[in-house]
Amino acid sequence: MAQHDPAGLLRRRFLIGAAGVGGASVLGLQGTAHAAAPAATTTATTTTTVGPVSVTSADQQYPDLVRALNARYVAGPESVKVIDSPSQVAPIITEAVKANKRVTIRSGGHCLEDFVYNSSTQVVLDLSNMNGVYYEPAKNAICVEAGATLLDVYSKLYAAWGITIPGGICYSVGMGGHVSGGGWGMLVRRNGLVVDHLYAVEVVTVAADGSVKTVHATREATDPHRELWWAHTGGGGGNFGVVTRYYFRSPGATGTDPRGLLPKPPAEVLFSAVSWSWSDLTREEFVRLVQNYSSWHVANIGPDSPNRFVTSFMLLNHKSNGQIGLITQVDAAAPNAQQLLDNYLAYINQGVNAVRGALTSPMGEVAAMPQFAAARRLPWLQATRFAGTTNPQLNDPTLRAEYKSAYMKASFPAAQAESLYKHLTRTDIDNPKINIQLTPYGGMTNAVAEGDTAVVHRGAAFKMLWSVLWNEASEDAKYIAWTRESYEETYADTGGVPVPNAVTDGCYVNYPDADLSDPQRNRSTVPWHQLYYKGNYPRLQEAKKKYDPRDFFRHTQSVRLPGA
Repeated sequence: MAQHDPAGLLRRRFLIGAAGVGGASVLGLQGTAHAAAPAATTTATTTTTVGPVSVTSADQQYPDLVRALNARYVAGPESVKVIDSPSQVAPIITEAVKANKRVTIRSGGHCLEDFVYNSSTQVVLDLSNMNGVYYEPAKNAICVEAGATLLDVYSKLYAAWGITIPGGICYSVGMGGHVSGGGWGMLVRRNGLVVDHLYAVEVVTVAADGSVKTVHATREATDPHRELWWAHTGGGGGNFGVVTRYYFRSPGATGTDPRGLLPKPPAEVLFSAVSWSWSDLTREEFVRLVQNYSSWHVANIGPDSPNRFVTSFMLLNHKSNGQIGLITQVDAAAPNAQQLLDNYLAYINQGVNAVRGALTSPMGEVAAMPQFAAARRLPWLQATRFAGTTNPQLNDPTLRAEYKSAYMKASFPAAQAESLYKHLTRTDIDNPKINIQLTPYGGMTNAVAEGDTAVVHRGAAFKMLWSVLWNEASEDAKYIAWTRESYEETYADTGGVPVPNAVTDGCYVNYPDADLSDPQRNRSTVPWHQLYYKGNYPRLQEAKKKYDPRDFFRHTQSVRLPGA
């Protein structure tokens, strides 16, 4: 049997480059209680209000407050307003409107493009200290402030009430942009997207006359602001206003006990991590491996599939890394959970004779085994912390990066799979942090109609993320070129991008890609906004017209006003 390294399972080299797994967010402007315990009605966290604080270049902390997680993006704003209460937002926006200042908003800092930190930014509204998580009796919902980060939210929800939201893996992603872009994570197939549980949103908006309003929008059919709620169920960050608070209550939830308002996560999970050595893989075996992953997800896309309890992502590292990795999590309480896992791993390995086994050690030595490493049984929150915090690449703020995405509806055509092989085995590149990820979708995401939320890619079976990381600015051109070449060749038959058709289904707005707006890079007839939103875009434009008619909240790929 494979020997496990409990302290290093996710520190293995095959996870290098996995920074985007779980839905890194667009942060532009968004941007276990025991059963016998009494219902909780107080806050799950306590904060002390001291802001807003204005930080300028004269302050020591300024350099750390003007840069994104992606080290390529650093701004030079006049000031950074550090906020720790929703009530502080409207006055700052009012002042900025009067002075015609360009404002961008940060919650977690994971925006993958320059939407927050760019040369036109004059004021950054930093919401990272605005991170409360509490029950709100007036809305009978769990309130999460926009600056809260994912792992903090999971920990507070679970400790107080034994519940969760099905959000992303990256522990430090901020809620502000993660939710508005339709975030997903390890519970995606079991419980859907985070927006599938969003009841209401509080947004600071700017009217046509420049007045600033704080709007509460719910999913109630009679709510006059329902379209603003809808726009935040996948419309992306930086489009309509400043999100200050989200309110979560699952559809169909009843009663006023917070413990019944959101899904309970698995009590325990089966957590598997296995790999294939690049030195053992032939081209044909690589193609079969990725086609196995894709065909399994296509066959098990339905919300009623017994395999909805299986969530798995495959890490196609560059050959210089040495390995291809597969992380799988199964709800341990699912019927025949161990058999579900065994069947899944056997399916993925069909037709692949390469040695597979445990991951390499933290020092990179291959620990090849003649069989898959046995899964570990872990409490859910421990597994969630484990996956989100133990990968150095996930947490390194000094790395530079380029990202691209795709939704996939069908199994890989041979030409696409072979293109992946070609570029992942190129010898002119030697970077173990290059990674193309195949990530789960389907399951309960498939139970929601395309128009019910702004997330339109409900028919996708799985997703892809190009995650390319490097250290030095002098290497920008080389690695950006590799990313573009590999991506555009993979989708060469459709103009270099994954247009909506029978095989592909566009791109994920929380992995923004400015190249989609460039006709030299996107040579299809499908514009960037259709890749992100498809038929939902005109409706988003109407929400833009109603709630941000001055286009005050904008960035390179923000929703445009009608006619613009």
